[in-house]
Amino acid sequence: MSEAIKNRYDFVFLFDVKDGNPNGDPDQVNLPRADAEDQRGLVTDVCIKRKIRNFVMLEKSKRVDEYDPEDRFDIFIRQGQVLNSVIDSASGEKIPERQRGLADRYYDIRTFGAVLSTGEKGAGTIRGPVQFTFSRSEDRIFQAEHSITRCAVTTEDDAKKQENREFASTFGRKSTVPYAMYRMHGFVSAVDAQKTKFSEDDLKLLWKSLINAFEHDRAAARGEMNPRKLVIFKHSSHLGNELSGRLFERVTVVKKSDLPRSKDDYKIEVNKEQLPGGIEVKVWPEEVVY
Repeated sequence: MSEAIKNRYDFVFLFDVKDGNPNGDPDQVNLPRADAEDQRGLVTDVCIKRKIRNFVMLEKSKRVDEYDPEDRFDIFIRQGQVLNSVIDSASGEKIPERQRGLADRYYDIRTFGAVLSTGEKGAGTIRGPVQFTFSRSEDRIFQAEHSITRCAVTTEDDAKKQENREFASTFGRKSTVPYAMYRMHGFVSAVDAQKTKFSEDDLKLLWKSLINAFEHDRAAARGEMNPRKLVIFKHSSHLGNELSGRLFERVTVVKKSDLPRSKDDYKIEVNKEQLPGGIEVKVWPEEVVY
């Protein structure tokens, strides 16, 4: 088993969407999420974590058609999983022992933490070393709604209602964002990593998963989603050598068009000048990060 990481990290992840819905809001008839006050687009941390979990499952599976993960890279939060059964089956009588066992087996618990108090035995709560903010678009988004039609009908009743029409059809709605650049901030705590044994190998897999998060999550509803920049600030100590907010200010996004419609309409700059002592910066795609 690899040792837990010994350095703190902060990072900025920039991605964009074109003609798609990156994260629908079920409270707003699945319209793209947006800040009600300034209409900037939002993507929840849970949405990005789901894509990371899915990629890890694919990356560590033995076969494409069967999920058979390697040791230590199983996923706790996944479709069909009965969480209480998993929690109750954890070995150990004491909560710390059960937590260690679950964190050792499941990558997402080791990374993001989990609420494990729902089973009969229960295992308390684990705070994971990796935390994300909501992603927020650089500019206001336009929540475009499109009418769509289907030549087939769903029921016999629908068919009878439309039998006198030359071409029967069913109408529907589709919501998209024409284009938007989103920015997410992330944090990796070396202190919390000691508790879950989040290792350097786990960290490399996190970077790889972020960059590839959209590649195997394609859907007509999501349009084109692509990673554009990952800026990683590595601290030389476990507690950190600079405030995360000051490091994030070094990453600026400048709009070059009044109506952005591609990544070329933005200029992303990373200020590496006069870095605080103990801070190292890596920028993907210019540099290898995993």
